[in-house]
Amino acid sequence: MALRLVQVNVKARDDSALGRFWAEALDWNLSSSGAGATSVAPVGFVWTDPDAAVCLDVIAVPDPETVQTRVHIDLATTSAAHQANMVARLKELGATPADVGQGDVPWTVLADPEGTVFCVLEPREIYRDTGPIAAVVVDCTDPQAMARFWGDALGWTPHDATDDYARLRAATGAGPYLEFLRTPDVQTVRKRAHLDLVPCPGDDQSAEVARLRTLGATPADVGQGDVPWIVLADPEGNEFCVLAPT
Repeated sequence: MALRLVQVNVKARDDSALGRFWAEALDWNLSSSGAGATSVAPVGFVWTDPDAAVCLDVIAVPDPETVQTRVHIDLATTSAAHQANMVARLKELGATPADVGQGDVPWTVLADPEGTVFCVLEPREIYRDTGPIAAVVVDCTDPQAMARFWGDALGWTPHDATDDYARLRAATGAGPYLEFLRTPDVQTVRKRAHLDLVPCPGDDQSAEVARLRTLGATPADVGQGDVPWIVLADPEGNEFCVLAPT
């Protein structure tokens, strides 16, 4: 039994416009799965490939500005020049500088055209083979407990764990890291971004949901109604979805 982190789901007022920004930022393909839903994925992406990259799914909602960001992405760079060029290019595409209290740090914090914060990291050897998304970062109060839950949920391997920070990656070594950062003032409100998981081929959605609940996940109602995916919350209240296998 296993699950794969398939995408980061991002809420937006205009999914098409924000999708175009991220497709150009990442040099990925853009597609629409229906009104109000825009997907951004690497060229040649295959949904059922267990080693496929983590994608972005941009979903239109009425008031995304009223929700909080507890999940953000970090972008990888290969040199100081690459980082500077990427920041300049992202600003040309519509990103703006953002201050989240980071102070004097070697990475650059930006906000996309709808205000969702992300980071452009300085070159780091650990991220040399992740692709353009180095990490998906989750703010939390207990990184080690979150890493245990998500490591068991996904079958991912722990790489670092302290009181302030924990990092996981798929056992195959493919794709970005999943990282947990201790943030004392985390609030429990509806989130602008969340994670979407999908059962691996041959595995059952209901069985995976039952397994997640034994690990500490709880049912969550975000007004989803009658949908084929199941919404849960992790032990710190972060909603995530278990999609139906394809």
